[in-house]
Amino acid sequence: MINCLIIDDEPFARELLQGYVAQMPGLHLVASCEHVFEALEVLRQQRIDLLFSDINMPQVNGLEFIRSLHNPPYVIFVTASPHHALEGYELDALDYVVKPVSFPRFMKAVNKALAVVGSRPPAPVAAAPQFLFVKEGHSLRRVLFEEIYYIEGMKDYIRLVLKNQMIITYLRMSRVEDQLPPSRFIRIQKSYIVRLDAIRAISGNEVELYDLPEKLPVGKQYKEALLAQFGL
Repeated sequence: MINCLIIDDEPFARELLQGYVAQMPGLHLVASCEHVFEALEVLRQQRIDLLFSDINMPQVNGLEFIRSLHNPPYVIFVTASPHHALEGYELDALDYVVKPVSFPRFMKAVNKALAVVGSRPPAPVAAAPQFLFVKEGHSLRRVLFEEIYYIEGMKDYIRLVLKNQMIITYLRMSRVEDQLPPSRFIRIQKSYIVRLDAIRAISGNEVELYDLPEKLPVGKQYKEALLAQFGL
């Protein structure tokens, strides 16, 4: 059985592919994702053999996403635009299917994938990552957890404060919090998440961080959990 994953920001397109996958013996749909950050979480937790990916998506497009992966699964691009076919095949895509997708065309692409994917030994589930990907300019930037001092939420954007750099990217605070291990990061206020081992001192309703001059506020509802992390 081949584990597959769908990424497309259009609900109708996802539903169509989900229905097609259900009709194909040999395919098991693990998840159907609206954007690449959701797909990254799936790839971190489960083995994916085959990826059906749109190209023109907000924040990070399908080509950028595949380029960012260290060991990507096999890919079939499913897109409304025929203009990226050469780039798709340069990324070793198994097929490039232009929407609207008929079932016979989908079946042809999948049969090609079944012949190729079935010959490769299954990849083990990856170990828990020590980084996250964020959009920076026209590419995905890998940010190591140990680089992050704190993260500030600004409506639909976040500001990642690193030792010698700051990154502002379009991403909701709740989404980035889901990608961070609770053993290493804690929310101290509605707008702030801090790396635990970057905290130098807790003074009243503020925290001081190593190597940074600013102090960050601690919300009342978060303070008890923060103190508990240090056995206080």
